Amino acid sequence: MMGFRHVPAAELHLHIEGTLEPELIMELAARNGLTLPFPTLAQLRAQYEFTDLQSFLNLYYANMAVLRTEADFADMTRAYLARASAGGVRHAEIMFDPQAHVVRGVPLAAVVNGIASALAASEQEFGMTTGLIAAFLRDETEEDALEILEQLLAMDAPIIGIGLDSAEVGNPPTKFVRLYDRARAAGLHLIAHAGEEGPPSYVTDALDLLGVERIDHGIRSMEDPALVRRLAAEQVPLTVCPLSNVRLRAVDTLAEHPLPQMLAAGLNVCLNSDDPAYFGGHVDVNFAALETEFGFDADTVATLAGNSIRSSFADGDRKAALLTELQEWRTQQG
Repeated sequence: MMGFRHVPAAELHLHIEGTLEPELIMELAARNGLTLPFPTLAQLRAQYEFTDLQSFLNLYYANMAVLRTEADFADMTRAYLARASAGGVRHAEIMFDPQAHVVRGVPLAAVVNGIASALAASEQEFGMTTGLIAAFLRDETEEDALEILEQLLAMDAPIIGIGLDSAEVGNPPTKFVRLYDRARAAGLHLIAHAGEEGPPSYVTDALDLLGVERIDHGIRSMEDPALVRRLAAEQVPLTVCPLSNVRLRAVDTLAEHPLPQMLAAGLNVCLNSDDPAYFGGHVDVNFAALETEFGFDADTVATLAGNSIRSSFADGDRKAALLTELQEWRTQQG
């Protein structure tokens, strides 16, 4: 079964700040002369038990304090690329939260240039193609998001799209229509978190009001049969993150996760890690957990991996090459 852990795939739902491992947090704090609220590695690790999305976000944003310089962002990104490529990821579309850094006084250029410098070398160093997506905090104002987007466009930041993340409940897609209109006019791809903690109507609104091409999470779509039929008919990509959903109590246990039902309904779902440093593992670990829990065979694993590749924003040649590699992997499984 070990081959399943390294199926060639794309990762489409990944927050680069969520890859910040405790060891690197301690290292960056020392580099930048910062005193952490949890001064030992053991004390910091003890904080990684969450009761809901908000309790996770509190720690997530607190840990970001160690990210100060271009080198910090580059080191964090390179660490993710090394670990993900070792687990089978061949293409990654990586979200970052510009507002969360600018509000701390970190120059936007330091954030973008640090991440982008690592991504620019990712294919040569790790055999991974990449794309960078600016994710906006839905619990902040649309005006703030628009201001940051204009800054990114003015500096010709190497972003391929925008997303929407952070606290979902009470911050519906309707709040960000102008932001998505502006990004669309700029030729950017459009994605958004919806239907993780928020209701199925958030998924519908993200599609109809924001015009997104992909839904991040989308698990609560299963509560609305008409929406399920639409998602299946239109083959809207859903970037599902099972271990994340369990850790944040969006579902109580992995055994209760709706992914098998989503596949059975013909939905275009793929596996992702979300924030692997916080939620128990990278994409290969998610694959292994599902294979153990649900007995997924090689065909199901290949379906999930194929969905990820086809749902990516990679160019046609890259998709074709990755699908060929995936077919070779499938043949090797017998």
